Amino acid sequence: MTAQTTDLALELRGIDKRFGAVHANKSIDLRVPKGTIHGIVGENGAGKSTLMSIIYGFYEADQGEILIDGKPIQIKDSKSAIAAGIGMVHQHFMLIQNFTAVENVILGAEDGAVINESIGRATKELKHLEKEYGLNVPLHQPVEELAVGYQQRIEILKALYRNAKILILDEPTGVLTPQESEHLFKVLKTLKDQGTTVILITHKLREIMAVTDNVSVMRRGEMVAHVKTSETSREDLAELMVGRKVLLRVEKGESNPQDVKLSVDHVSLTDDAGVQRLKDISFQVRAGEIVGIAGVSGNGQSELIEALAGIRNINEGEINLNGQKVTAKHNLSPEQVRHAGVGHIPEDRHRMGLINSFSAYEAFVLGYHRKPEYSGAFLVKRDHIIKDCQAKMERWDVRPPDPFLRTANFSGGNQQKLVIAREIEQGPDVLLIGQPTRGVDIGAIESIHKRILEMRDAGKAILLVSVELDEIRSLADRILVMFDGIIVGEVPADKADEKTLGLMMANIVPEEIKALQAEGHA
Repeated sequence: MTAQTTDLALELRGIDKRFGAVHANKSIDLRVPKGTIHGIVGENGAGKSTLMSIIYGFYEADQGEILIDGKPIQIKDSKSAIAAGIGMVHQHFMLIQNFTAVENVILGAEDGAVINESIGRATKELKHLEKEYGLNVPLHQPVEELAVGYQQRIEILKALYRNAKILILDEPTGVLTPQESEHLFKVLKTLKDQGTTVILITHKLREIMAVTDNVSVMRRGEMVAHVKTSETSREDLAELMVGRKVLLRVEKGESNPQDVKLSVDHVSLTDDAGVQRLKDISFQVRAGEIVGIAGVSGNGQSELIEALAGIRNINEGEINLNGQKVTAKHNLSPEQVRHAGVGHIPEDRHRMGLINSFSAYEAFVLGYHRKPEYSGAFLVKRDHIIKDCQAKMERWDVRPPDPFLRTANFSGGNQQKLVIAREIEQGPDVLLIGQPTRGVDIGAIESIHKRILEMRDAGKAILLVSVELDEIRSLADRILVMFDGIIVGEVPADKADEKTLGLMMANIVPEEIKALQAEGHA
């Protein structure tokens, strides 16, 4: 055994995995030194998740070898991965909401017949881990009462409690404020300093540059590069991921706001469970501007955009959609909203934007199939729809440009292009956009952002909801921040630094924003 091998926490040799005709991982080699933070990046569908699932025992590789501390190991399931010292923090937390933090940590790892004794021993050990790694958590409080930042810390504690020496984090900052993300990175550096090896999966190249020692790049199931982070750049990584140069910065001119096309006045909304999701919301969007709504997911943004799209009914207040009034007693259906000249790109393309069994040409007219250009007196104009879909797929670079292919068989990025093309090509006066680039590749993001700006410059009123602060800051002309169903404040885009937005996302309004609001500028 060489010295180099013993310096590696994890080594993969020739890992290969197929799912039917899909070759997800193609002879992957990976070497992760001990006590480092190793980033893995790649476009949607590049094979990152499959590879991590093999390491953590969710899948078994068809071929190849896994070595931990230089020794070959068989990982048949997550139990054997945990026994080998591997922990994983998933993008969507695996916590039981009505259990306390300590109960979640010991679940499946109880060390005695009497649960209170297990909780007592675990509490003592967790307090030691908290102190050592800066992972303070209210241990005896139900998880459902804790902010997502605390919930993520519980997931990390869970792995450390099980003696994880290799910790895999999958898109760990997706639900965190910038301040919570900053704390997470401090924790990761502390873990590294204490000898833990961290593997970080993220699509945020800025985070890769900020926290990793080394980074590996995957493209179409293959490992195409291994580089030292200090010797690369965001632009170089993006090019490696996509296979061509990518413009990471959005180039836009000044906006030219005109008449108000969307107004929301003192709107409140309570869901079917009796929870108030929107609390006295008011704002306006003008033709020729993009108004962005920032906030950690789950603070009312989804309910707001669904209310505007006619999917949810409001309880109080008034909405004016391109001249059409909506109140608690007079709601519009989604079809009526479309007739009012309002387009809607939903947050979840699978749940609301597409029907997976439909072909691309059917999906392309979904919701617009009764328009005269698509429908005759008795039958839809199928040939015209197919021809129109083909032309627009080529214009939007939907791959493959096949109108007959089922939407389920397109990649996530191409599914999103289908939905966005459908709504934008109808030429709405008002466009409601929810998470436009969620699960979308870097190359497709560049194209989508360009199209949204073209809509603004054509005089359309655009409301943009996104959890990606870089996206909001790049595209929006004005930014509203939501927290727990209220609008905390408004910031002009040129004053919207990450720290200010992060504080507002935690319901803290900085003094400079208060001053702007007092002057009537925000």
